[in-house]
Amino acid sequence: MLTQQFKAVIFDWDGTLMDSVGQIVYCLMQAAKELNLPLQEEAAKNIIGLSLPVGMEVLFAEHRHMHAQIIDTYAKYFIATNNDPGLQAQLFAGSSELITALQAKGMVLAIATGKSRKGLNRVLAQTQIGNAFAITRCADETASKPDPLMLVQILDHLGLQPSEAVMVGDTEYDLDMAARLGMPSIGISHGVHKAAQLALHKPIAIVSDIGELQRVLLP
Repeated sequence: MLTQQFKAVIFDWDGTLMDSVGQIVYCLMQAAKELNLPLQEEAAKNIIGLSLPVGMEVLFAEHRHMHAQIIDTYAKYFIATNNDPGLQAQLFAGSSELITALQAKGMVLAIATGKSRKGLNRVLAQTQIGNAFAITRCADETASKPDPLMLVQILDHLGLQPSEAVMVGDTEYDLDMAARLGMPSIGISHGVHKAAQLALHKPIAIVSDIGELQRVLLP
């Protein structure tokens, strides 16, 4: 049982606990279309997990003068889709139950996300699970993944060593971030990156969904 090995579980958010990849990609594609910028869906999906400014450098390096406008346009569509049941992101099935079960075992929980603080606060209020997390760190408060600074800050706050926590994420940025710090990680393949890509960063396990993750953490 991994909860006997670790004192804390640190989760990514988008694509890990929340099924938000479709909404994010849709809003990026709509922003690019409105601003007459070329963008492929797979490229848009692949920057999920990075901070938006870093994502803009990846997607639109030749349009740096437009980055602020692109981000604002993306935010406009994202807020609009929050009111659309067909596009609004939801927690993956079992996420709330997993959080509750980990709390019952006395695990300390945290979030390390590429979202902005404003965006994370919005979805934590929406999902009503924010109180479960001892600390959350967002990309606009620290360095973007895969820089491990947000993990360093979380561990410092909790008074833990890297070996005492496990990072759970759906992208190579999550697992690379943990590996740079010598922190164990678990990949989950229902989000952005597939199992083969996650395996490159040598996680202690790769799972396909929240149900399998719960069986790994709490067998």
